[in-house]
Amino acid sequence: MTHPFIYRAARLDDLEALHRVMERSIARLQSQFLTPEQVAASRKVMGLDSQLVRDGTYFLAESGDRIAGCGGWSFRETLYVGDESVIAREPAVANPVSGAAKIRAMYTDPDFTRRGVGVRIIALCEEAARAAGYRRVELMATAAGVPLYENCGYRPKERLQFAHVDGVEVPLLRMEKAL
Repeated sequence: MTHPFIYRAARLDDLEALHRVMERSIARLQSQFLTPEQVAASRKVMGLDSQLVRDGTYFLAESGDRIAGCGGWSFRETLYVGDESVIAREPAVANPVSGAAKIRAMYTDPDFTRRGVGVRIIALCEEAARAAGYRRVELMATAAGVPLYENCGYRPKERLQFAHVDGVEVPLLRMEKAL
């Protein structure tokens, strides 16, 4: 199957455009699942961890001069957080045999949903994690992301959890998949 997009590793000079895609995605796609208060609070736990770009494990899909979507994987222990997150990072490297690679910071521009962008980026991440020796991947899903992840074979690892931000509960679901 061919894709009408160009997929590549993100570069540091993409950060500003990536943040714009993330903001559009959070504002428009999360609002279908969360209250306005939860969407606002989710911005404090979601977003891009620029360490992924520096590690060379963050991908994007381009359509013309636009970023259609983005997402990455990590060999580090951090499950989810962005540069602006109120949650601390865990920078230690996960053991490929006993630990799991992490799928991180998946976002699709609302103008490009339902066109296979997220599925392809997840496949790129899984291929890279497998090549690095990982046997398992896990992620922390937002309500908007759960259908995509289930479609890609991810299953809940734990019961629904909540990030508590400024008195607001943001629902999150930890999911995993064997490679």
